[in-house]
Amino acid sequence: MTVQAILAPVFAQVLLTFALLFWTGRVRFAEVGAGRVRIGDIALGERNWPAKAQQAANAFSNQFELPVLFYGLVALALYTRKADLLFVVLAWIFVASRVVHAGIYVTSNRVVRRFQAYAVGVLVLLLMWIIFAVRILVAPLAV
Repeated sequence: MTVQAILAPVFAQVLLTFALLFWTGRVRFAEVGAGRVRIGDIALGERNWPAKAQQAANAFSNQFELPVLFYGLVALALYTRKADLLFVVLAWIFVASRVVHAGIYVTSNRVVRRFQAYAVGVLVLLLMWIIFAVRILVAPLAV
């Protein structure tokens, strides 16, 4: 696989993270501008934001949890040259699950649906790590 094909899902995940950052800012500024939030109320804790603003902030924060394992895996797969078509397809499925998860989080916030999207991402990422580990551990035996 080409470096571009391997990194394209990473760029999409990074784009999602920045989009959620800007979304969070927009929602928060709107809440302050509308007078529903006073700066003093949120100066020491984010939990005083209204639900929509907190949902956006939580969706943004989630991009620094599970995706960290994704970024690390992609870097290792690139370095070891163990990324193939299956790896790229699974990477895109992982990123799609993150987009769906974030979309649910900032809109309806239906917890069951949000969990389902999260679970898909977890399982796909786990599968990616297992495949990668097997390829690394078996590679010396195949030489």
